[in-house]
Amino acid sequence: MNAPAPADPLRVSVPSGPSRQADRMPPKLSVVTASASPKAHETLSDLTAVPIVPWRALQARATEPNAYFHPLWALPVARFARGRAGALALLAWDRTEHDRLIGLMPVRWAKRALSLPVPMLVGWNGYASLAVPTLDRDHAVDAAHALLDAACSAGARALFLPGTATEGMAFAAMKMALSERDLSFDVMRSFRRAALDATKDGDATLRSALGAKKSKELRRQRHRLEDAGPISIEIATTPADVAAALDRFLVLEQKGWKGLRGTGLGQHDGDTAFIREASAALAAEGRFEIISLTRNGMTIASGLVLRDQDRAYFFKIAMDESEARTSPGVQLTLDLTRHLCADAAISFADSSADGEHPMIDHVWRERIEIADVFIPLYPSDPMAAAIKTLLRARYAAIECVRTMRRFKEKLS
Repeated sequence: MNAPAPADPLRVSVPSGPSRQADRMPPKLSVVTASASPKAHETLSDLTAVPIVPWRALQARATEPNAYFHPLWALPVARFARGRAGALALLAWDRTEHDRLIGLMPVRWAKRALSLPVPMLVGWNGYASLAVPTLDRDHAVDAAHALLDAACSAGARALFLPGTATEGMAFAAMKMALSERDLSFDVMRSFRRAALDATKDGDATLRSALGAKKSKELRRQRHRLEDAGPISIEIATTPADVAAALDRFLVLEQKGWKGLRGTGLGQHDGDTAFIREASAALAAEGRFEIISLTRNGMTIASGLVLRDQDRAYFFKIAMDESEARTSPGVQLTLDLTRHLCADAAISFADSSADGEHPMIDHVWRERIEIADVFIPLYPSDPMAAAIKTLLRARYAAIECVRTMRRFKEKLS
């Protein structure tokens, strides 16, 4: 039986005073090598070596869901996916139940993540922009403190967490821990991501989001899509059905603009290995599904969806771009919206999209605040201040390059 919830859901016996790492002077520059075979007391590990049983138990007790940090997803990403190698994990263990994991934050050193040779740990994401640390809901602030301590012990002077959801319980616990250490954080960049309140009626939600004129236009496009044959909505949930639907998704994705750029999941052996392993393992537990629109036995649009607790995550979409005039991607999103709203187990869905997305922002009207967050680990640390200045310069350079590209596109 679970213990009764405390009066403050974020607060459970958090020690204070001189024992906290932040009360110490910053150490001389050095970093700790991650353990490849962590024991319960170790606080920095290769992500692929984190004990699976306590990790899964923590995932079930998390203050805030994040399907992209579920071990059945994160481990295949870390092992196989391109650009995701070198993942470590900051770990927080319960002080009395030593085999109980109460916090986990996947990270990489800045040199590997950003090519910056500075003592900073950078949040690692599981192939999607959602870096919410996994904190035990019964010990959230304590876990946040322990993760900050672990980063200090590893030799870091700062944390940089790109893609962090800043309005949920997990970041609230992080903010409380930072306040108790006389530390603050800086938002380097932020945007609002489209999301869906799945507790409402799907059709009513779509009417409200789209309005009468757009709804009429989409119905007209649906009829044009059906001119060549009836449209079927297929939802693959079993491992066998998911595997077959995934094959069709990969082919469809490669035929589109992602294929031209070489970024399709089926165009890199590591990406293909990760998505096949992760989708099969998650589908076996009802945590992964593929929704597809088919016509005459051919897939014209397909989407990959993860599930964790009461949330769904719209990971990727692919469509037949020869059908662009009938908006097959939008049509699929409409059907996915109805499907999720009709599912009593799902209350909220994350689009996993960038801010101001040209399609889904107009269909899913809820928003999640996502930010790239910089956290100094010691008060008034000149090294952290210098790293923050370097990061700001990096952002400015990236924005300059993007502006030049947009200018060239307008001229061409």
